[in-house]
Amino acid sequence: MSLINYSSREINVKIVYYGPGLCGKTTNIQYIYDKVTPETKGKLITLATEMDRTLFFDFLPLELGKVKGFRTRFHLYTVPGQIYYDASRKLILRGVDGIIFVADSQRSRYDANIESLYNLHENLGDYQLKLDDIPYAIQYNKRDLLDVISVKELEEELNPKHYPAFEAVAVKGTGVFDTLKAIAKSVLRNLS
Repeated sequence: MSLINYSSREINVKIVYYGPGLCGKTTNIQYIYDKVTPETKGKLITLATEMDRTLFFDFLPLELGKVKGFRTRFHLYTVPGQIYYDASRKLILRGVDGIIFVADSQRSRYDANIESLYNLHENLGDYQLKLDDIPYAIQYNKRDLLDVISVKELEEELNPKHYPAFEAVAVKGTGVFDTLKAIAKSVLRNLS
C-alpha cells in the first residue's frame, strides 16, 4: 500500500526482506545501503531486540524514473529472523508493496526456510493478502558455501508457483541488486 506525498511529489513504497534468522536479510540491506549514493538515501536505522534486529532505510533510485510525474522512494525493511518475534514480523508487513524472501541455501537451514515461508503466508493472511496479490521474489542466498541444497530442490519446496528467483551471495553483493531491481520494477508496474 504505497503512500503518496503530494507536497514532495513522491510515492513511498515499502519492500520487506523476509526469511529465517541469519539467512542474509541484514547483509542484503547493508550492501544496498553501502552502494546507494549518499544524496539519495536516508539514515540506516537499526531496531535491536534481545536476540535479533530489524533494519530500515529509504532511498530514491534516480535511474528508475518517475510514475505519473512522481518520484518513487523505496523504504527497505528486514524482519527479525526468529519466529518468536512474530508480532514484529506481522507489524512490519503492514502496508507492504513488495516482498523478497531470502532463503538460506545451506542444507542445515532447509527446515528453517520452510517454517519461515509458512509464517509469511500466515502473516499475510492476517491482512487478507496472498503472495499472488503483491510483487514477490525469492533469493537463494549463500550459494558460495559448501553444503548447499541445489536450486532445483529449493525451487520444488519454496517456489512451486515459479515466482522470480535469484541466486545470491549477499556478502559479496552477487544477486543483491538483481533481486531488488526485479521487485522494484514489479512494484512500479503495479503503480502505473
